[in-house]
Order: sequence, then C-alpha cells, then structure tokens
Amino acid sequence: MNKIIGIGNALVDVLVQMNDDSLLTSFHLPKGGMQLIDEQQQQNLLLCMKTLNPKRATGGCASNTMLALANLGMKPGFIGKIGRDETGSFFSETFRQLGIQTHLSLCDTSSGVANTFISADGERTFGTYLGAAALMQADEITPSMFHGYQLLHIEGYLIQNHELIEKICKTAKQEGLMLSIDLASYNVIQNDLSFFRHLVKDYIDIVFANEEECAAFTGKTDPKEGLKYIALLCTLAIVKLGGKGATAMWGASSNQYGEEAFVPAEKVNVVDTTAAGDFFAAGFLYAFSKGASLEQCLQTGVLLSSNVIQVIGTRLEEETWEKIRSSIK
Repeated sequence: MNKIIGIGNALVDVLVQMNDDSLLTSFHLPKGGMQLIDEQQQQNLLLCMKTLNPKRATGGCASNTMLALANLGMKPGFIGKIGRDETGSFFSETFRQLGIQTHLSLCDTSSGVANTFISADGERTFGTYLGAAALMQADEITPSMFHGYQLLHIEGYLIQNHELIEKICKTAKQEGLMLSIDLASYNVIQNDLSFFRHLVKDYIDIVFANEEECAAFTGKTDPKEGLKYIALLCTLAIVKLGGKGATAMWGASSNQYGEEAFVPAEKVNVVDTTAAGDFFAAGFLYAFSKGASLEQCLQTGVLLSSNVIQVIGTRLEEETWEKIRSSIK
C-alpha cells in the first residue's frame, strides 16, 4: 500500500504569535480548540491580526498530512474545494509544486482561511472561516477520485456535513480503500458524538485522536481506557499524548487484536503546535504503508510531529526534510 489520498477543508493558514490570550477572549475562541466563524468575524479578525505580523501557509488537517507525505517522497492526492481568488491560487500552486495530485472544485465564494493563534505556551487555537471549503457537496464525490489509491485519510471536521462525509466513506469503501480519520477537535466531537461513533463503527479502519478528542469520543478520562474503547470499533487505534508520546493498539477487526505499542515524545523546544497531529498522522501512515511495525509507525509519527512543533506553521526547510528522510531510512 503506497498510494494515499486525503480529503478535507482546503484552507490557507494565517498564523500569528501572541504574548497573551486576550484576543482569544475577545473573540470567544476556546483555547486549544477550533471555532467556526462567519465572513464578518473573519474581516474583524484580519483587522486585529494585521499588527501581529501574520504568516501564511497552506492549511487544513488532511491537506497538512498530504503535504508532509509529499515531502517524505510519496505522491499523495488531495480532494477539496477553493474559491476563484488569490488565496485559492496560493493553495493549488503550493500543492502543484509538491507533486500532489489535486481534485479541487472551484466556486465564486472566497477560499477558506484558518486563522491560527499561537499562545505563548505553544498551544494553537483556530478561528476558521471555511468559505469555499464548506461548499463541497456529496454529489461532487465520484468513484474516479479514488482510483489508484489504497488508503483515504479523512479530516474529521467534514463531519459537519453528514451527507457529504457519508458519501465519501461509502464511495471509498466501494472502491476498496482503507479509511483513516483524524477526529479533528474535542468540541466538534462533543457537538456530534453519535454520528462520529457511527462513522468509526461502520466505515473507519484507522482512528487518530489526541487525549482531549479521545476523552470526548469515548467518555473515558484515562487515555489507555479510551484507546481500548476505540480499538473495539476499528482495525487500528492511535492516541497522541502530547509531551508524553503516543500509543496505538490493533483493533477488534484485525488479526493482532490487543497488541499495543507506546513511544515517548522527543524533548524539543515547542514553538507552535500547529499541524503536530497532522504531521504525526503523515509519519504514521507513511511507515504503515511500508509495512513497518506498530512501534516504528509511532516512532515515525513522533519524529515528524517533533520537527514541525519547532517552527511556526507547517514549512520545514529542505535540510530538515533531508534529515527526516535519512532517519526514517
């Protein structure tokens, strides 16, 4: 299995570093979470952010994962929707240069933007204007999009359109793909828990969650118990433990049910946790596609996430990618 495609919100991240969290309070943004905003709120945020030296990069959970896979030497694909504007052109051109095959629908609505607020402790909070990204519809999903791929990585934020994500899962399954999902954000899970559980139970093979998402999904505060709960529903469950590391367990639908692995986190200077989970998923899926052991998959995920949290945004220097690729080999 060496062909992976992602589907999710095609966003451009606008990132700012903050000395305190007063801006989050002003705009009622839950720290560490993701809050959807409308066009007027987006304009108000942009005005406040201008004085904070914002930086721009392609964003979106699944697209970040595909970006990292491309830098590891794979040829992933990506499905999303953008506007006919400069922001959308920035997104598509960045992916074209990386060799990522895209299926990007176009519309006249402005492209989506993920306003990313980086607190002094490295925690990131999103105020997301989905724009065109939110207009992807179920009838735009066709079987041909999945031809030639073995695994589809789904962004959990898409759950806000039930018809769309159900169509995605059904179509990909009919085409013989494995499905992995990143559970997105604890507050998104809390708002739609029963449907999330339905998706995982009926369609998903691989589940990625952090501690907060695991607790929201399972109702269990102990990550180890949460991991076991998820493993009962799928083939492979992974829980990211932040500064403590990551753990995984083969699920009930696998031949290795109950086999578990843990790897500690690397000790690094945390600058920005943006895309840490997305890069972790890329490392894990890369190793998984090569037939690596559960422990090696976790190690590769930790390696990628530990590198991306040392920079602002998702842009790693080529020298860093060379070291990562060499280490994986």
